[in-house]
Amino acid sequence: MIQTVISENLPVDERLIIKKNSIGNKDGKRVCIVTGIHGDELEGQYVCYELMRRLKKESHQLKGRVEIYPALNPLGVDSVTRAIPTFDLDMNRIFPGNPDGHMIEYVAHRIIEDLAGADLVIDIHSSNVYLYEIPQARISKTFSDKLMPIAEMLNLDFIWVHDAATVLESTIAHSLNSIGTPTVVVEMGIGMKITKEYGDRLVDGIINMLDKFGMWGGNLPVRIKQPIISTVGDVCFINANYSGVIINPMPHSSRVCKGDVLCQIVSSLTGEVLENVEAPVDGLLFTMRSYPIVYEGSLLARIFYKQ
Repeated sequence: MIQTVISENLPVDERLIIKKNSIGNKDGKRVCIVTGIHGDELEGQYVCYELMRRLKKESHQLKGRVEIYPALNPLGVDSVTRAIPTFDLDMNRIFPGNPDGHMIEYVAHRIIEDLAGADLVIDIHSSNVYLYEIPQARISKTFSDKLMPIAEMLNLDFIWVHDAATVLESTIAHSLNSIGTPTVVVEMGIGMKITKEYGDRLVDGIINMLDKFGMWGGNLPVRIKQPIISTVGDVCFINANYSGVIINPMPHSSRVCKGDVLCQIVSSLTGEVLENVEAPVDGLLFTMRSYPIVYEGSLLARIFYKQ
């Protein structure tokens, strides 16, 4: 059942409309899938399609209700912009919103109201257009005890438990977790693209999670991957020491050893290799630069390692 969550007037005879599609019934648990907070992050669009397709195929096997919100920032998705066009606001920096604030603060408030009380919310993101990410959950240390067992069901490669930063307090995940609505953030792939393999894996994970929640009696995935789990301090950040062009990047998701060359930074003007970027530790390369132009200080890679 398709429902309108929010419908607000825009200046010139148009409306900001956010919709959700619900399947199942109100008896039992309620799981919500949200994506499209950032308009240039499109990996979640395929997940919404494929999950709804599978659930509809065996709808009689669903106990409880699944609600899918494909685009919380529909203006951004339509225009392929990260922020909300015209307002120039990052939607994931204004939660929990304000019922008496300007329109976007009010929209954020209404979204929280609509999601509050769910048994689980999965907030799906892509990386930006510069970095490629393996399928992973990102969990604030504050909520890790409650969220870790759920994230382990989702068929991901990696779970990154991190310290809460001030900016995270204005995200949808932090706002919902703070009012007792468990919310797991999933990040995978790259901005402006869809990685079907990753989407299929996450849908398998969501079906597996529904089964573990007692919500699903239909077909199950053949295999669910057990993720590598990071705790605070286990992630090494590698930044560029020179401005230039990167070539020969190592595939992300590779296992690397200390001293392995992750990529080269070269000068297109002089034909020189400015830097052979080496792995400072042994570990899992879970983030790798995709966009080839870099400046001194640009993030190139992240490696999970055991201390």
